[in-house]
Amino acid sequence: MASLVDQVYRSFVISKFFSRGWGSPEQLKRLFDFRKNIANRDTCMKLVDPNHRIIIDKVQLDESGECKLIDGHFRSDHLPGLLPPCAEDAYFQLVVPADGWKSGDHHFWRRRNLIARPLLKDHGISSLILENPFYGVRKPPEQFRSSLLNVSDIFVMGGSLILEGIAILNWCEREGFGPNVMHGISMGGHMASLAAVTYNKPVCLVPCLSWSTASGVFTQGVMSGAIDWKSLETQFFSNSFFKDELYKIVWSNSDEAYLAGKEFVSQFDPKSSNSDNQAFSSLTMGQSARDQEKNLFYTLTKFLKERGLLKILPDLSTMTTSRTSEVMTETTTVSGREHKIIDFSSMITGNSKAKVQKEAIQFMRGVMDEFTHLKNFSKPVDPSLIIVIAARDDAYVPRDGYQPLDHIWPGCHVRFLDGGHVSAYVLHQKLFKQTIAESVARYREKYNTDGTLKAGSVKSVNFPSETDKKVIEVLGFQNAKSVNDSSQRM
Repeated sequence: MASLVDQVYRSFVISKFFSRGWGSPEQLKRLFDFRKNIANRDTCMKLVDPNHRIIIDKVQLDESGECKLIDGHFRSDHLPGLLPPCAEDAYFQLVVPADGWKSGDHHFWRRRNLIARPLLKDHGISSLILENPFYGVRKPPEQFRSSLLNVSDIFVMGGSLILEGIAILNWCEREGFGPNVMHGISMGGHMASLAAVTYNKPVCLVPCLSWSTASGVFTQGVMSGAIDWKSLETQFFSNSFFKDELYKIVWSNSDEAYLAGKEFVSQFDPKSSNSDNQAFSSLTMGQSARDQEKNLFYTLTKFLKERGLLKILPDLSTMTTSRTSEVMTETTTVSGREHKIIDFSSMITGNSKAKVQKEAIQFMRGVMDEFTHLKNFSKPVDPSLIIVIAARDDAYVPRDGYQPLDHIWPGCHVRFLDGGHVSAYVLHQKLFKQTIAESVARYREKYNTDGTLKAGSVKSVNFPSETDKKVIEVLGFQNAKSVNDSSQRM
């Protein structure tokens, strides 16, 4: 059940996202090509100089005298012409012990006080807080608060943070910091995930209140009500580029659906003797063809839902058998196989407004999956170092019908909190910090400081469960560091 707190909280925010539309066709074309480069770890790592220059601007004690605050910046120049000029300098703040290192949330105050200081005081973990592109001092002057102007801004932000994360992790290694933990909350959790999986060494990851893709956030979650759909619909139908080019590119990337179809057929082959097939057969015996078709439809949708693929299908409940062939209108070739392109416009009944809304939402879903779905990026070097925290009743980040993270990253750990997105953020900061400390302990149990496996270590390490957290809390982890990519709410 979606959290009522999330829905009420969102209703207080009246600003609209994406008021300028999808972004220019030229930008989106560049971003599609760029996404292919950063999706592969080897090519992505080559985009960042291992010795990318990091500049320290100021070193000072905080007001308590217990922490040293180190402000720095570096150039984020990997997306010229896409990243706004005001965002091309990336700013960060490093929070370390007072006698240490000698060399949503705009700015650093909230993350410093809610996460960084307690981590340092309770666990001896230093924090590096990175300012997101499009936030704080990196926010375009015409942007109102955190309401991004273009859909493409999300993709520019994600691509920039991936490369900025690599630059920071390389610098931390040069400066002797480690183990390193990538951490973020909500959108920051997803951005931290993107940065962590593209790094070529074992790195801890603690994404909180995020999931495998951002598509549901903007099409189903409460955030979908904060989007300027009118502007998106107008641009989508007024520029043939979106319907004639991008639409087909997005929806032809269906290798996953193709493989799932093969798996479904093999599971329910009449010649098979497996238990699933037997159970299915027992349901269909003695039934009419109509009832058997209903059961097959139910079984197929359940199968696809479990694999996070249900959202790519048309709304079959609005279709009749005679219209089924109408929606499969064209073919394309992906990886040497033919795939049908779904013409969603033929499925729409009723007035033209409903058709426009349907197609814009489907396009949003597809383009968000293309750029943000974690299955489109490299697998993490060591998934056992990942601890995911999600809220059971999250109304901001839907999970139902989307691929679970432990399916994409086998071996990672997924934990659930009772409650919704907002209540989890407000009430469980301590748990987030404990989990960061636990991830560091997992790393130290398994790896040496240089990232090599300890003698006798294997890929998976049995580690204390949730009930053993008290053991974690009393440990001190000097010179460990968490990298807070961002803790902006979605």
